[in-house]
Amino acid sequence: MTEPRTRPDPAFALLSLYEQALPEVYGYLLSRCGDRTLAEELTSETFLGAVGACRKPGAPPVSTAWLVGIARHKLVDHWRRREREERGLRLVHESESGELDPWDTELDALLARQVLAGLGAQHRAALTLRYLDGLPVPEVAACLGRTVHATEALLVRARAAFRRHYEEHYREKEGGDD
Repeated sequence: MTEPRTRPDPAFALLSLYEQALPEVYGYLLSRCGDRTLAEELTSETFLGAVGACRKPGAPPVSTAWLVGIARHKLVDHWRRREREERGLRLVHESESGELDPWDTELDALLARQVLAGLGAQHRAALTLRYLDGLPVPEVAACLGRTVHATEALLVRARAAFRRHYEEHYREKEGGDD
């Protein structure tokens, strides 16, 4: 009688990739959220989630790109939680703008990062996934758990809010330099 074969634990592949992938995953998250503590927490959640995910039947091969994909989902989940919390604390009325014209202004990168950090979680998530990660609208919609139409509307509102806040901050900055 032959003994049944045991399958090696796929988490060992993750362990062997850990040192190489850690800076990539952490760097990805830090560049998106701008908060070291949050990036560290989300990096930890990413690797813990990856252990469980790689053990599921039909899981893709463990790779750095796969881990960054998990990190993206962890970041979106964080933004969703934060949005729910913000919504529970206050009601925000945002004006909707039907403008779809491109913004031909040169942006101050530091100011743009500050403005992005000050937006609501849903707006920040949509703009980050669409313009920093370069995802097409249908993929942004899938990440956010929304329809494509709802995501397009969210992006219009998010761009309008970003533009409005950026211009306010820019005027303040320019006024403060005198």
